[in-house]
Amino acid sequence: MTSNAETKPAATIASLRESLCSESTPLPVRFRALFSLKHLATHSDEESNTLAAIDAIGAAFSSPSALLKHELAYCLGQTGNPAALPSLRKVLEDLSEDPMCRHEAAEALGALGDASSLDILGKFRDREGESVAVKETCEIAIERIQWENSQERHAEKLRQSDFASVDPAPSMPETDKTPEELGTTLMDVSKPLFLRYRAMFALRDLASPPSLPTAVPAIHALAEGFKDESELFRHEIAFVFGQLSHPASIPALTAALSDLNEKSMVRHEAAEALGSLGDEEGVEDTLRKFLNDSDKVVRESCIVALDMAEYERSNAVEYALIPESAQVA
Repeated sequence: MTSNAETKPAATIASLRESLCSESTPLPVRFRALFSLKHLATHSDEESNTLAAIDAIGAAFSSPSALLKHELAYCLGQTGNPAALPSLRKVLEDLSEDPMCRHEAAEALGALGDASSLDILGKFRDREGESVAVKETCEIAIERIQWENSQERHAEKLRQSDFASVDPAPSMPETDKTPEELGTTLMDVSKPLFLRYRAMFALRDLASPPSLPTAVPAIHALAEGFKDESELFRHEIAFVFGQLSHPASIPALTAALSDLNEKSMVRHEAAEALGSLGDEEGVEDTLRKFLNDSDKVVRESCIVALDMAEYERSNAVEYALIPESAQVA
């Protein structure tokens, strides 16, 4: 006989799945349901609940919203669970899917670190006519998986990060390099993209906590990344700024969002990063300016970002809709 304690999380997952997969549910609520499911997929002691949460996230790939699907892929990559692999492979293989979603699926495969993904990632890295963002993501994901499974990884001494995310590349090994020196590596296009990403995450770690003397110089070094030719690279800079939520990044993020010639992949990430800074003066006004943007991904990102900004003001513990009954010990 199933106990009440066991049925509560299952019922919560079913309810969250319904919210996430319903096109009539407001987008901010769907995002909160998604992050609730990610929480359950990573913190449940019951394997059946973990798998149910992962399956619920994967079910929402039927949505027409590229923004939502890209976030689904990201969350699946963060679960650390190989049960997410089939859904992610399917998205990457679907050539009719938005490149932003396929890129995120490739990145998530890299985050999961499973060597069985090397073949599919190599296929799309080398595919003729493939989106540059997808090709570059596959390249980085391959290198991340190879690093994850290498002997060298165990010899590296990495700085303890303040962030729990599984990143596309690890931070550089602990060194005495200054933000300016790391910034030089960040912008050196002669170096492998994976190494430049490592410099990016090393700079992120030098900017947290914000009281560090290296924080503002690291933010300024990262902001230079918006000048890079790669839209994937620029988008990742915006993502890192969203993690840091440092006020010094607001001018660069505002400029990226406001540039109507910028790729939607970058503008949407800048909007979401600004959402994490929603308690800073003027940020919400900036986001509202783009609620009627011609780009659907940007419009939807501003809607979600404004919801995130409201959360920032509320002092809630986590941006999610997790009922007490779902918090599995």
